[in-house]
Formats: sequence, structure tokens, C-alpha cells
Amino acid sequence: MDFAPALDAHLAAIQARDLDGYLATVHQDASLILPNGTLLRGREAIGEFHADWFADTDWSMRAEPVRVETAGEAAFALLSVVYDDVDPKGEPYRKTFYLTLYFTRTDGRWLLVHDQNTPF
Repeated sequence: MDFAPALDAHLAAIQARDLDGYLATVHQDASLILPNGTLLRGREAIGEFHADWFADTDWSMRAEPVRVETAGEAAFALLSVVYDDVDPKGEPYRKTFYLTLYFTRTDGRWLLVHDQNTPF
């Protein structure tokens, strides 16, 4: 199975705020590091975070690939992201960061095992 459709499905689920679609792309033992350094472990914790985030309709995100590589049963994508949102006072703001997504092929499916956001 080619990695590109799996990456596209993962990113499309984020854009659509589709929690079930997103979690279908996440490994049970995945980890996620937020831009503030917070570490989330396991699909359940990652799902709780994304449920809250997806419920917020003020944000938008554009991701452009910087590098995508596949090596056997592993693949990663380095993306440049522009994230727009509004603060609690309703003031718009923008963040730019690198998003690194690491996947492994499990039972014939590509699943996210690590997600890390790094501001630049």
C-alpha cells in the first residue's frame, strides 16, 4: 500500500474535523508532542485532545510537504504549516510550525505513531 493516500486521508480528516476518520489513522500506542512541549501518549489521550480541538470551528490550517519518505514499513512526512485562529478575546493570530508525522505499516495499514509540532 502506497503511503501518499494514507497521509492524504490523515490530513483530510484533520481539515474536516472528522474525529473518527482521524483516529482511524492513529496507532493505539501513538505519541504527540504539542508546540508547548506537552506530551500526549496513546490514541485515547490524543483523541480527547482532538475532540476538543475539532469542536473549535475558528481555526484553519494549511500544510505543505517539505519532505516525505518511505522506508520499508515506516514513513514520515515533514510539513510546513500555517495555522490561523482567534484568541479568547476574538483577536486573530497566526502560527507557523513544522509538523513531523511518523507512520508505521501495521496489518497492511499506515498508522500514525508519532506527531510532533515545532514552531519556527
